[in-house]
Amino acid sequence: MKLLVTGGAGFIGSNYIHYMLGRYSDLSIINVDALTYAGNLHNLQSIDQSEQYRFVRADITDRAALEPLFAEGLDAVVHFAAESHVDRSIEQPEVFVRTNVLGTQTLLELARQYGTGKFVHVSTDEVYGTLGEEGLFSETTPLAPNSPYSASKAGSDLLVRAYHETYGLTVNITRCSNNYGPYQFPEKLIPRMLQQAMEDKPLPVYGDGLNIRDWLYVEDHCSAIDLVLRKGKSGEVYNIGGRNERTNLQVVRTILAELGKPESLITFVEDRLGHDRRYAIDADRIRNELGWTPKHDYESGIRETIRWYKANRQWLKDVRDGSYRAYYDTRYGSSADGDQS
Repeated sequence: MKLLVTGGAGFIGSNYIHYMLGRYSDLSIINVDALTYAGNLHNLQSIDQSEQYRFVRADITDRAALEPLFAEGLDAVVHFAAESHVDRSIEQPEVFVRTNVLGTQTLLELARQYGTGKFVHVSTDEVYGTLGEEGLFSETTPLAPNSPYSASKAGSDLLVRAYHETYGLTVNITRCSNNYGPYQFPEKLIPRMLQQAMEDKPLPVYGDGLNIRDWLYVEDHCSAIDLVLRKGKSGEVYNIGGRNERTNLQVVRTILAELGKPESLITFVEDRLGHDRRYAIDADRIRNELGWTPKHDYESGIRETIRWYKANRQWLKDVRDGSYRAYYDTRYGSSADGDQS
């Protein structure tokens, strides 16, 4: 199988590439990533010499750069590439529309024209909006996004659906709950709080800290996407969640307890705009139809995540000071661009 992975230098994408290459010897992966601020090739350093792997630096809105890859003949596209940070979307919504909506449409059109076997679009539970104290998001929950980020993802979801309904493209959409684990860029809650706590700095918590998220260990997400790629029914949406609901404050307190740090480091700050109160996923469809079950509960997953970040402080340092960007120049040359085999 020849697989095109977009956004493979990011958090979930790089974990997915490691997961797939660790399990399938008959698989080749082309990783397309624009290497914006959250794209980090250090995440893939251990496999960048593999004959099963190729990196191409390209923006997913750049049709001219992508078309030769589709022309090679692809068995599938797994589409992770997206601007994904809610706070940034509030400041620069146009960037999110360009990448998440127009970039997805560019990929879909190339997949249609070149007869790509399957298109798996990795989305988010944030497209459903927010929940009250009860209930779960199912695949039939109406889309009601509340931030520019989630609105742009909802728009891309609808384009994927339209290409299936209009052109018969073989597609699946996955909508996951909050991921955590190795290689997550430290603008997100868990790595940000880990970094602050390890340095005995204040841990800024939005509002009252009682916003609830359903936490999913990234490797379990990767295994679910693998199942959807191989067994998912065309046109279906599959929710992927860990049924591990925790408030942000509970997550922060877990981190402090595991690191032996005092709760006095917690600092409450002004809540962000449009902050959804609660997310929770009903993942019965993927469990019942495809047989997926997560291996990690919250307690084991968070401990494993904390161990990884403690053992990889240099990774955090390189991300914080920008050193991780130098790896591309070292590996491929400062003037290099385009296809890197």
